[in-house]
Amino acid sequence: MPYFGNLKPIIGEIHINKDRCKGCAFCVEYCPRDVLELSDEFNIKGYHPPFVKKPEECCYCQLCETICPEFAIFVTVKEEEEEGEKVESRS
Repeated sequence: MPYFGNLKPIIGEIHINKDRCKGCAFCVEYCPRDVLELSDEFNIKGYHPPFVKKPEECCYCQLCETICPEFAIFVTVKEEEEEGEKVESRS
């Protein structure tokens, strides 16, 4: 995908609250890049929650968090590390 000048794609990081999920699979079905897939494991409610199968493909569209009826998924912007530098967290 071409970008112009200094523009870089925004990469999202998906966070899933597995025990809140009811296994409707809306997030899996409507993800434009097929980032999510239903897992084989069960949550405390007995449903199969999703997992992130292709994290590098998330384009931060936030459709999964918008469509989730249980508010079990949200997306944040993934912080990039500069080449040769590590991002240090300050406590």
